[in-house]
Amino acid sequence: MIRQPIVVVMGHVDHGKTSLLDKIRKTSVAKREKGGITQHIGASEVPTDAIVKACSAMMTLMQTKLEIPGLLFIDTPGHAAFTNLRERGGSISDMAVLVLDITKGFEPQTLETIEILRDYKTPFVMAMNKIDLIEGWKSQPNSTFIASFNSQSPEVQQEFEKRLYSFVGRLNELGFQSERFDRVSDFTKQIAIIPISAKTGEGVNELLMFIAGLSQRFLKSRLHLKAKGEGRGSILEVKEETGLGTTIDVILYDGMIKRGDEIVFGTVNGAKTTKVRALLRPKPMDEMRDPREKFLNVEQVHAAAGVKIAAPGLEDAIAGSPLLVASKADEQRLKAEINKEIKAVLVEKGEDGPILKADTLGSLEAIMKLLKNEKIPVNRSGIGAVVKKDVVDASGIRNHNRYYGIVLSFNTEVLPDAEEEAKRAGVTIMREGLIYALLDNYKKWVEAEKEQERSQAFSSLTLPAKIKVLPGCCFRASHPAIFGVDIITGRIKPDYELINEKGVVVGRIKSIQSEKESIPEAKEGLEVAISMGEPTFGRQVNEGDILYTNVPRTHAKQLTSRYKEFLNPDEIELLGKIRGILGDTFVASSHD
Repeated sequence: MIRQPIVVVMGHVDHGKTSLLDKIRKTSVAKREKGGITQHIGASEVPTDAIVKACSAMMTLMQTKLEIPGLLFIDTPGHAAFTNLRERGGSISDMAVLVLDITKGFEPQTLETIEILRDYKTPFVMAMNKIDLIEGWKSQPNSTFIASFNSQSPEVQQEFEKRLYSFVGRLNELGFQSERFDRVSDFTKQIAIIPISAKTGEGVNELLMFIAGLSQRFLKSRLHLKAKGEGRGSILEVKEETGLGTTIDVILYDGMIKRGDEIVFGTVNGAKTTKVRALLRPKPMDEMRDPREKFLNVEQVHAAAGVKIAAPGLEDAIAGSPLLVASKADEQRLKAEINKEIKAVLVEKGEDGPILKADTLGSLEAIMKLLKNEKIPVNRSGIGAVVKKDVVDASGIRNHNRYYGIVLSFNTEVLPDAEEEAKRAGVTIMREGLIYALLDNYKKWVEAEKEQERSQAFSSLTLPAKIKVLPGCCFRASHPAIFGVDIITGRIKPDYELINEKGVVVGRIKSIQSEKESIPEAKEGLEVAISMGEPTFGRQVNEGDILYTNVPRTHAKQLTSRYKEFLNPDEIELLGKIRGILGDTFVASSHD
């Protein structure tokens, strides 16, 4: 027996995820007619009959016979739902629909979605949405894309093809081959791009048919119900319900669950057991007379399905946790299984790295995967509010690695004592509601920290520089000598001491001018005038001379050990040359 594929709709904000789900729900006739849509908790089931009815002409043409019982669409679009539909580091989502706005293209969340789908090895199709917004497009409501496309003018078709193949090119850059769905030669190697309009319904039937057809063809073994009755699910959300207390919304992907069953689920403190008091499904819309009676009590639920579970002790359940139906004999084994899963995501004390807090196990795991891809370690990760201890730990890390001494908070509150401690200790708490923004802003923060560290270091250290005295540019011979120089490598600042090629100290730079204006530093490529009190031009300094900054031994050590990443390869090589000119023991100067 095979179950419905579980499908999640993903993509960037405002690209049309919710509109597409609404359109899919409307495509299936409601009111309990045969083939009508069935509402689940957190999901909508489109039965095979509805797909066949909507796509009959195409299915006849393609000689396709659907054997799956339907499609189960997760109602909450986006990352949150996808990452909470997890099992052993993977996803229980069988397929994803990546929605892209044809007028906007690839945006940050699109790229993040693709990374998440790649990490979780989840197959996906691309719904290229808003084709009705192409200039000159004449919409054919609810028609197939092919029929609608063929009725457009050659100019509109040409504009469409241009946009389509810009998407194909971008996907290729990201490591995916793709093609318009009717031109795909190998579905195992190419992503199918299905042009649609969630607003007019154009192409939506083809999208449904392709999701169903591809799931049946390539995911059949995955869709077989393996469990001998015992239900396996994933907690999508933990919710307070009037009259019921804390409940959990669960997507059941294998087996069955009955009222009175013992269930094992995850909490921040490890696995826990309780007994199912009630299994609830939503009442059909036309039966919802009283909003307080929106649920229907059922005796049992079979996979794949969305169900609300009421039971004692669900207050500390965490979204993204597995939920397993357990017999007494299996309880300890299943507890150990869940504990192992939670432990794999919750880092207790890792290497130096940021402190990470997230709202659910699923989002925490997704962020951890993306951080790992970026080679960013995590010191400690947890679920729930940012507390004072998180800030204290980050402060300790900051003392020896300023780039990791930060708290990253995804969709969680920050407790007042944590805020106070952060202000006192000068620790940043970075709060974000979008995964890509959290990573992006952290990287920007690191760059800002590096720039600040570079500025602080460079203001107190003498940096390596090589300059050439320009011919015909002596403006004053002595007291002070003023002459023109070309900065060949590095940078110079006032108060830097200069040496010649024999290692003899020439004197100290008093000031630097460019176009008669004093400047705080001069970098490689600039020609500037410098003034020096000690030398006399024509004696200690001559036209064409090569001069170097006198980098004290202590400064050189710091530059090569702590600040090497702030120097470019030419500056590092020059520092070595200056060491050679001065010998292993640097010429004494007032800086030492």
